[in-house]
Amino acid sequence: MQDWLKMGVADLGRGIGAGQIDAVALTDAYMDAIDAHPVAPRIYSAVTHHRARTEAAAAAARAAAGQRRGPLDGVPVSWKDLFDSAGTATEAGSRLLKGRVPDRDAEVLQRATAAGLVCLGKTHMSELAFSGLGLNPMAATPPCINDAGAVAGGSSSGAAASIAHDLAPGAIGTDTGGSVRVPAAWNDLVGLKTTAGRIPVQGSVPLAARFDTIGPLARSVEDAALLLGVLEGRRAPDLRGASLRGMRFAALQTTVMDDLREAPERAYHGACERLDAAGATIHAIRAPEVEEAMGLAQLLFSAEAYGTWGEVIEADPDKMFGPIRDRFRGGKAFSAPEFVAGWLRLDELRAHWAARMAGFDAVLMPTAPNLPPDVQRLLEGGDYYVTENLLTLRNTRVGNLMGLAAITLPTGVPSCGIMLCGQAMGEDRLLRVAKAAEAALA
Repeated sequence: MQDWLKMGVADLGRGIGAGQIDAVALTDAYMDAIDAHPVAPRIYSAVTHHRARTEAAAAAARAAAGQRRGPLDGVPVSWKDLFDSAGTATEAGSRLLKGRVPDRDAEVLQRATAAGLVCLGKTHMSELAFSGLGLNPMAATPPCINDAGAVAGGSSSGAAASIAHDLAPGAIGTDTGGSVRVPAAWNDLVGLKTTAGRIPVQGSVPLAARFDTIGPLARSVEDAALLLGVLEGRRAPDLRGASLRGMRFAALQTTVMDDLREAPERAYHGACERLDAAGATIHAIRAPEVEEAMGLAQLLFSAEAYGTWGEVIEADPDKMFGPIRDRFRGGKAFSAPEFVAGWLRLDELRAHWAARMAGFDAVLMPTAPNLPPDVQRLLEGGDYYVTENLLTLRNTRVGNLMGLAAITLPTGVPSCGIMLCGQAMGEDRLLRVAKAAEAALA
């Protein structure tokens, strides 16, 4: 039974389907592990014991009757604390939303429940999802699996930590500028950023609606594909027969290779060598549109974020961690015409990117240029928090600015991932590419 806690969602689902795993016993194993784990209160903001056991019992009954709803019926997962869940606090890691209890589930949670997934509970996150570090002194800071004194990455910090610490086999997070991919990379997981607009965000606490996306964190590409199918309410993408033979990758050089720390740089080049050895061809590519788009980032992200939350923040600003509050306030300086013009220009830059990368199966880059920073040093104040947060999100932000599907894979070097960016709405193809790459990197 203990081995269940090390398994991914695909293998657990197969075990339930084969009659080798009882959904109730599986959920009990996770509930017991969460209740006993010393860092679980820093990972879960709420554990939904009654809901989980009720859903598991229903899944077990369906399995016994041969009426499973899908390949993950009876499999438990965790949910980032910005997805509404009826009767359970959804506070988005912020004291500003303390006591917020929705009366219905978010649309994606409804879909997951309809597919038979079991809700373990809600996981801690950066305040209002506006940090890539995962530091949250106002609620809780989940630990990185590779360094207990370091942050786990954000904003889906507890989501990643729940899997890495064997307290969930899969997790659902959100990604506005890197919030699925950074914590996945720093905790040696797979993290899928979906294209904005692909998965409905109704019932999830917003940050910047035009960039907000929902995606899974998981132990494998297969797990991520199955969870994507659940979130979309459809059959998961077919990954059978995926191969790197004949694939063409663009290795982006613009911006994302600047100021890399030693371990991420070594991990990235080593991963590229393995992809090449497995049959892919890799071409170094520059894309000046990336540099220009980066110059629009503060305007487009911060202005929308402050427009969404400014009134709430200013009503009680002391309830926020200073650096995150200041980042929100950075959006005050921009005018509506600047915001509209910025989006018009970004749409043009996205078209340039799409034309430049049309002949490639994926674009490669290091997921994060740095390793997880130390919690205490981040709390000391000064410029360190700001500079590390901006560096952390720099590479992942390319996928959001260009409007892409993107996925991070472990490289085998702790807390170092390699990111593959596909086309907008190209998740199915990207997952096949990632499945082949995963085999080469294993």
